[in-house]
Amino acid sequence: MRVFVLAAVLVALVALVEGRGQTFNPHESLGMNKVMPLKEVEYQICVLSGKCPTLRSAKMSGDASICENGVLELEDPEDLLSEEDDDEVFPCSNVDVQSFVPVNKLTDEGRTPRDASDIWGDVVEVDGQKHYLSIINLMHGTSVVDVTDSTEPVVLGFLPAPGMVPIIWHDVKVDNHFAFIVSEQPGHGMQVLDLTRVVTEYYEDDDDDDVPVLSADFWLDSFGSSHNIVINEETDFAYVVGASNCDGGLYVVDISDPLKSNFVACYSDDGYTHDAQVVVYDGPDQKYKGKEIAFNYNEDTLTIVDVTDKSNMVLLSRTSYQGHQYTHQGWLTADSSRLLMNDELDEQYGTTFDNSGNMQGGRTRTLIWNVEDLENPYWENSFIHENTSIDHNLYINNDFAYLANYCSGLRILDVAAVASGGLPKEVAYFDACPECAGTLFNGVWSSYPYFTDHPDQEADEQIVLLSSIERGLFVVKVHLPRAK
Repeated sequence: MRVFVLAAVLVALVALVEGRGQTFNPHESLGMNKVMPLKEVEYQICVLSGKCPTLRSAKMSGDASICENGVLELEDPEDLLSEEDDDEVFPCSNVDVQSFVPVNKLTDEGRTPRDASDIWGDVVEVDGQKHYLSIINLMHGTSVVDVTDSTEPVVLGFLPAPGMVPIIWHDVKVDNHFAFIVSEQPGHGMQVLDLTRVVTEYYEDDDDDDVPVLSADFWLDSFGSSHNIVINEETDFAYVVGASNCDGGLYVVDISDPLKSNFVACYSDDGYTHDAQVVVYDGPDQKYKGKEIAFNYNEDTLTIVDVTDKSNMVLLSRTSYQGHQYTHQGWLTADSSRLLMNDELDEQYGTTFDNSGNMQGGRTRTLIWNVEDLENPYWENSFIHENTSIDHNLYINNDFAYLANYCSGLRILDVAAVASGGLPKEVAYFDACPECAGTLFNGVWSSYPYFTDHPDQEADEQIVLLSSIERGLFVVKVHLPRAK
């Protein structure tokens, strides 16, 4: 705990003395110049403490660890964590851990373990059998894990990043069973990996003693570094954001033929985009039904753009809000009438105002936007969490939102009432970093909650993939009670 307290003190000092002008980020983004050094300071402290990564034995087979009386335990049979204690205790509610693969088991033998970041999932069919996959980024590459049996994951291979400099910022999305991977690593570009090939080759090879080293099927080098990648699976376009090209805006790539992915357009009228969601719009605004719409998170605004015509992408609205520090990411509700958003620094800077202008003491704030009129969206409400931690990536599947909130872990909200102007209710959580508390960049990075027919989930259950920065891959089962 002292390590994380020290981190909090040093991060506060950095925030005070460094100023916004430090040229830390190659894309000349003032906001990222504020965020990235803070994360880097914390990471170096964590490395020096021996906590980044947190090496431990893998719970890669056996029964699930059940959440009982607010906690669950994971065994550490090789005593990597402590010679005196052979398990770890995690706070939880309505979440069981099916399995866990630590970072030191996600790569081939002999490779230095590194921290994890983004995660996505896919289902590929080979010889009539479905394989449920986790694709998880590490600082030096990407690991593919078969989680078809959620209690016995199988690491299918590790794809090294093209550069030599390990860096925490990697991102991955999937389209047509190909993974598309980008990174802030200089010169990284976009790696394309055929997931069907990975599955096929692994199970055809009798030598499974070590994790296979994978090679990319295609590499797009028309841009260098970038922060994130967004994919519209309906149109087969990828939107690289925060790239070294296009002033950090939308760098549009046609991925309809993954092995011939190519740049087609650029949109940067509102400058740097940190993250986005791009959809074929089916919400209540009749004017834009059937159009391809990008909901962009542009550091201090929600910026909505009609990207249907790549030669003439049109700004529909650009809207800020009280207390903004770093507009990070968000997701549409199932009916596309509302949008949930996170700000990555408002908790740390103590500006988590509610809609009435009342300060909420830095407690975690999830902003709720009314986007029924795409040209006039507005911040409608806020859900103020009981705890205080930085919120990171969130995704919505049907009536439930899955929030990766760094130190407070995976938080699951019932958002059914949001469409009618109500507030979410927290119904489940799993704290993957119990030694961390407060506004620090430790804990969980992201989640993937979109398996629709996983063999280990029943009605009102959801298998979720969760990336823990210091620890690795958690495969969890969320029990989804309706909020009361």
